[in-house]
Amino acid sequence: MLLQVPDLLNAEELAEMRRLLAQSEWVDGRVTAGTQAALVKNNQQLPENAPQVMALRRLVLGALNRSPLFFTAALPSRILPPFFNRYSGEANHYGFHVDNAMRMMPDGSGYVRADVSATLFLSEPDEYEGGELVIDDTFGRHGLKLKAGSMVVYPSSSVHQVSPVTKGARVACFMFIQSMVRDPAQRRMLYEMDMALLQLRQSIGETEAVVQLTGVYHNLLRRWAE
Repeated sequence: MLLQVPDLLNAEELAEMRRLLAQSEWVDGRVTAGTQAALVKNNQQLPENAPQVMALRRLVLGALNRSPLFFTAALPSRILPPFFNRYSGEANHYGFHVDNAMRMMPDGSGYVRADVSATLFLSEPDEYEGGELVIDDTFGRHGLKLKAGSMVVYPSSSVHQVSPVTKGARVACFMFIQSMVRDPAQRRMLYEMDMALLQLRQSIGETEAVVQLTGVYHNLLRRWAE
């Protein structure tokens, strides 16, 4: 399931993140690429030892924690600490690839299974040319270039790329989520049911039928969650 989460960051959070990132020094983005991805990855990344990393991650994780849309779409169990990348100049693209299934925690404490990937845009669309996030799914190929502070989530199994940035700089946050529900089709059904229940509550209230359907949702979640 490919889903946009508009305005994940508020204006103050976005401004603070952009201020911190403007002070950052970038390194070769292949430091976190797998064997296949390293062949097509040509960007820059904020290193783990950068002094801004912890503050940036707190801002992103705080925004995720208060987003009901992100929760119902991803049903997160574990989130790999977010990373930050930059596309500009000669380091300006990331060819088609699939994200690694297992990602090592930055502190070496274990692995996170990448079920859901996410990109949080931190540059405004008019600040750079090119740089679309292009994702292939069962419904075709989609190119996305969202406003700063908005995020897109999609299955980590999707083939995707970042097209070349031909002018300006594209800065973003990317992350990997292990879901409580591993199967993407099951996650999609739960998301659609939850959204339908929300609409029903708004239109007809907490009727007996809505209560029963809510029970079905939670019983499915109990059955499928790990």
